[in-house]
Amino acid sequence: MSAESTLRHGLRVQLRVIGALILRELHTRYGRENIGYLWLIAEPMLLAGSVSLIHLGDPHHRGGILPVPFALGGYCVFIIFRSIITRAEGALHANQPLLYHRMVTIFDMLAARAVLETASSTAALFLLLAGACALGVAEPPARPLVLLAALALMSWFSFALSMMVCAATYVSKMAHRLIHPVVYLAMPMSGAFFLLKWIPEPYRGWLSWVPLTQIFELLRIGQFESFDSPYVDPAYLVAWCLALTLAGLACLRIVRRHIHL
Repeated sequence: MSAESTLRHGLRVQLRVIGALILRELHTRYGRENIGYLWLIAEPMLLAGSVSLIHLGDPHHRGGILPVPFALGGYCVFIIFRSIITRAEGALHANQPLLYHRMVTIFDMLAARAVLETASSTAALFLLLAGACALGVAEPPARPLVLLAALALMSWFSFALSMMVCAATYVSKMAHRLIHPVVYLAMPMSGAFFLLKWIPEPYRGWLSWVPLTQIFELLRIGQFESFDSPYVDPAYLVAWCLALTLAGLACLRIVRRHIHL
């Protein structure tokens, strides 16, 4: 078998493993009671919808930035970050018996959870935006491909961080207790509910170096026709994601040596 055929076979196997882990996660998390798997979309929709209702009667907007889609986009995309990070902290403890199967890796467990969280929040965002457009309080995304790029970067960035979180919380109880507070403290400075141009200097310059803030600026470019941002550097974001991915893979490799089945 050639190297290319071996690579294709390995990729197919890994994709099947991740698919099986996604189905397992769906069943164990939501089961088949009440509305079952629909909670996958209903949960983020309830959270983001509640936040956007606060702005439903707000007629004010700055330069074509409508308040309802602004809040929907910010909260739904932050849910991707929050969910992937916080779900990673207990992933290894909850799924450690699966490592008895040689084809299953820690990477697969985290990838399955990341795909699930991204899919649920993305579906919730587009359904809520469709409802807001029907009510006349929002407009369709001006640049859908840019919007999807922001969602993909947020998912990649969060997944890369989640690998380090998974490793750190497995070996340290202190890290386990710090994850939730740190994630929630990140919300005010993430850019989920503000634009960098609204922030005075020198704080604007400091925040512009934060990858999360740039991802949210990219999201707004995709959402609103009238908005453009000089603070988005795609190469900078990709470099951050690549560096965190390499660091995360190294952390998983190290922690795997300490797992005794």
